[in-house]
Amino acid sequence: MTGRLIIAIISTILEVAAIAFGILWGLPRLGLNLPLWGLISIAVPIVLVWLSYSIFTFRKGTKALKTAQLVGMHNMVGTEGVVVNALSPEGLVRIKGELWVAQSADGELEPGTEVTVTNQERLKVVVKRKKSD
Repeated sequence: MTGRLIIAIISTILEVAAIAFGILWGLPRLGLNLPLWGLISIAVPIVLVWLSYSIFTFRKGTKALKTAQLVGMHNMVGTEGVVVNALSPEGLVRIKGELWVAQSADGELEPGTEVTVTNQERLKVVVKRKKSD
């Protein structure tokens, strides 16, 4: 078991206990004197809904944490983009909707030229003219 799962189980148990305590102890304190079966019939659905919500959010959170980053310097090589500002030899390119500072490996490139990332140097990508298929 991972530490995240253990923490999620413990926190959910504490949350459910707080809900049950609030219903079974709090309602009579507010003057709502229901028989025990009435209190339980209120508490059980609320607890089940809360448990379902906790399981749902845990699974979605786990999936989000395991999702690979779509854009970033570690996986830019091979991606394609378009020159925004002339690269002579540096300028801007648009890759996956984001602007990146780029350096041309093919000399001067005009705006609108399709390029492929071949390398990276810190926060700058090195691009070449996209080969025609």
